[in-house]
Amino acid sequence: MKRFTHLFQQIDATTSTNEKVKALQQYFQTEEPANAVWALYLLLSKTRKRLITSRVLRDVFLQLSDMPEWLFEDCYAQVGDTAEAIALLLRDTPFEAKTASPVPLHVWMEAIIPTVKTVDSDDALRDLIVSWWSSLAEFEVFVLNKVLTGAFRVGVSEKLVIKALAAAFNLSEAVLAHRLMGDFPPTVSFYDSLIAGEDAADGTPAPTGPYPFFLASSFEDTRLQDAELAAWQAEWKWDGIRAQIMRRPDRFAIWSRGEDLITPQFPEFAAPFQQLPEGVVLDGEILCWAGDRPQNFSYLQKRLGRKRVTQKIIDENPAHFIAYDLLEEDGQDIRSHPLHDRRDRLTNLLANADPTWISLSQAMPFDSLEALKQLRDQAREHGAEGLMLKAIDSPYLVGRKRGYWWKYKVEPMSLDAVLIYAQAGSGKRANLFTDYTFALWQGDELKPFAKAYSGLDNKEIDELDKWIRRHTVEKFGPVRSVEPLYVFEIGFEGIAASNRHKSGISVRFPRILRWRKDKPVKEADTLQAALELLSPSS
Repeated sequence: MKRFTHLFQQIDATTSTNEKVKALQQYFQTEEPANAVWALYLLLSKTRKRLITSRVLRDVFLQLSDMPEWLFEDCYAQVGDTAEAIALLLRDTPFEAKTASPVPLHVWMEAIIPTVKTVDSDDALRDLIVSWWSSLAEFEVFVLNKVLTGAFRVGVSEKLVIKALAAAFNLSEAVLAHRLMGDFPPTVSFYDSLIAGEDAADGTPAPTGPYPFFLASSFEDTRLQDAELAAWQAEWKWDGIRAQIMRRPDRFAIWSRGEDLITPQFPEFAAPFQQLPEGVVLDGEILCWAGDRPQNFSYLQKRLGRKRVTQKIIDENPAHFIAYDLLEEDGQDIRSHPLHDRRDRLTNLLANADPTWISLSQAMPFDSLEALKQLRDQAREHGAEGLMLKAIDSPYLVGRKRGYWWKYKVEPMSLDAVLIYAQAGSGKRANLFTDYTFALWQGDELKPFAKAYSGLDNKEIDELDKWIRRHTVEKFGPVRSVEPLYVFEIGFEGIAASNRHKSGISVRFPRILRWRKDKPVKEADTLQAALELLSPSS
């Protein structure tokens, strides 16, 4: 645990990418595999399960310390994180600290922490937590608390972890990225197979998870000015779930871009996709579809996160897969082939596929940038959110590689709305009001319609924070009602009818576009203006 905690501190103490990679590389080169694989599991955020709530940890600390609840809440407000606040406050809490020999990370993860599931009373749970705290140093307590609450995060991306691991063992980053896709068992045997040479003849199994997804960068108008446009194609950019569908001799699986296995959410796909040849992996988009156009994303949300999808849900939210790419054919990885070749193979593969469940994305050529812009401007008419631009000779790469694929989205919808509520952020923004609720006019009343917390720069955040403190009307726990005096332009990607919101609508990906200090509150938009933006598919 001490070595992993030290690694955490090294990463947390620098903003230098090179220093972070250096620390990670040294750790992997020198740590025992039993600990290294658990460190990898934590660094890649594979531990999402919450064993103990932050509330329970807080209550245990309050019992241990006799600290008034109001004082702890003030401390929390300064830090913005329960796990960290407890770790800091324990320094000055009189309790019997134990002197114990250092316990390896894998023992904590495999033997000690799981005992939390065996306690049968609140008192036993409290005693167990206190015993752990008493045996650890301050920063180790912080790490333990984050693991227990399922909120462990560290300031390093998956890309950097893979980069460091590749450097430590002289492996290809692309190979490692593939081997680490999906969940994996944090065992020594897995770790040994992970860092085995790419041409190892030791029976290292092929990855069973999805391929790393190739992602597009945001399009810049100057990018294709001097390009040969015949070497590019456009496709509609759909607002669904990016997914890979895997048809292999031993399994049928659907993987989301978030590396979640979502096969159970789409049981109706099993039969039609089993008709495809074995050894095939498709990349594409899952949407809910009605007639000749996609339904709003809210329909798709009703399918997600469910252990069981009923026939009623399937009937009311019919799913469809639009295939973009072919990554594997006859069990062979063809990602290095040019896109036009992969598309030709995909076209042949889907020639007899049932169009009820699967269709090929439409490839649209364009002969000028003006024609491209006009094409993009038609996106909403088709239920799309813009275009994908792809070089027809592009391989299927790993992650976001600039130059081959671009996303060219339509301009966001926007409404001018009034700030009515504010709440403090978390973490580094715990001392600032950065989470805002905005409203639209309905007659003489302001109706909440969206929450947003991004779009302002640091100077604007500081200015607005000071204003909120001076113009608070009421407090509702952490939320402050403020005088309705400021207008903000709120941008969003989509809008849908919703019976879960007081306004009767919900918006997708709301963010602040600009602070409209030039606009009087009475000139903010109305709820009727928002309703007029609803598309026929909503």
